[in-house]
Amino acid sequence: MKVTKFTNCVCLQRDGSLAHADVYVDTHTGKIISGQDFFYAAQELPSQIIDCAGDILSPGLIDVQINGAYGFDFSLWPPLGTENLSKHEQTDAYLAGLDRVAGKIVETGTTSFLPTIITQQQDLYREIIPLLGPRSQANSAHILGYHAEGPFIAGSRKGAHAPPFLLTAPRGLSSIEGVYDSAATQLRTPDSGVKLLTLAPDVDGIAGAIAPLAQLPGVVVSIGHSDADVDLASKCVDDGARFITHLFNAMPQLHHRDPGVIGLLGNQPKRPFYGLIVDGVHVHPNAVRLAYDAHPSGCILVTDAMPLMDPHLGDGIHDWRDGRRLFKQGARLYLENTTTLAGSASTLDECVRNLKSFTNSRCFVDTQRQFRCRLRRGFGDSR
Repeated sequence: MKVTKFTNCVCLQRDGSLAHADVYVDTHTGKIISGQDFFYAAQELPSQIIDCAGDILSPGLIDVQINGAYGFDFSLWPPLGTENLSKHEQTDAYLAGLDRVAGKIVETGTTSFLPTIITQQQDLYREIIPLLGPRSQANSAHILGYHAEGPFIAGSRKGAHAPPFLLTAPRGLSSIEGVYDSAATQLRTPDSGVKLLTLAPDVDGIAGAIAPLAQLPGVVVSIGHSDADVDLASKCVDDGARFITHLFNAMPQLHHRDPGVIGLLGNQPKRPFYGLIVDGVHVHPNAVRLAYDAHPSGCILVTDAMPLMDPHLGDGIHDWRDGRRLFKQGARLYLENTTTLAGSASTLDECVRNLKSFTNSRCFVDTQRQFRCRLRRGFGDSR
């Protein structure tokens, strides 16, 4: 067994306090182990010792909804600037873009992520999806697979998704498989790249497909971009849906007679996890606190970040896609010369700090520990 020892570090305890400690990690599995058990059982010394120089040592963050970062758009095919290149060169450029994001994003504390593919022309899915299987490079964040957000979403809640490419599922599961499947990636295979599927149960054919989709290996079904009432949403949870995509966004707001998808937070005992964009822009701090107080162990922070997410990128006007430009103002992104939000430029570590500030919760540290354990079971181990 090869073991790495982190020494001279400060670690968070379950009660929220900080304490000096040494941490031992099995290099092969990435799991934290007991240093005492390792020493007495293996009678060996660690193969590597890393001095943290008094810094805080924390588990990595997992972002399950990120559209791009560091100038690379996961949903854009062919990649920007490669329009006149061969298919092989375009593929190499796309993979290089993925690896660039994975290599840089660790500076924000994110060590695993799901590239999110928004609604596309159907033929583009067949180009992009085979490139989005689990992927790991040295000194980089792990790509766990991909999150398919669309095209089976409600037109009334489309957000920035392109209306001409939205679809219904008249044949149920087979309609869905027909869009996401390719020669290289099948929904039914255990090592399929798809890990998270955002679907609107009020779209024709989707509600009946939730149960069989939820049985597919490694796939988490999420409710999002939907006008579903609370009864339909609750049925989907009963059928196996386990997540809500960016709570409060692209869904009806809470109503006391029909709380809709948001009402699932009060659905005892079956309450799904929910993604929350805590950038201080997409969701008001008071709404963040309401959701967190209602179901703290279900809260999963996401960035919903756009390609302009880059801590080193200054504010101002920046090129985007299709000749359009965005105005960046901190975490805010607006379409040029408008007040229309166009995603987020926030990092996940910023969202963590915002959640701590907005909720002022003494249970925050322990809840984050629960998030990590549940995410590892649901989406893969971030190591």
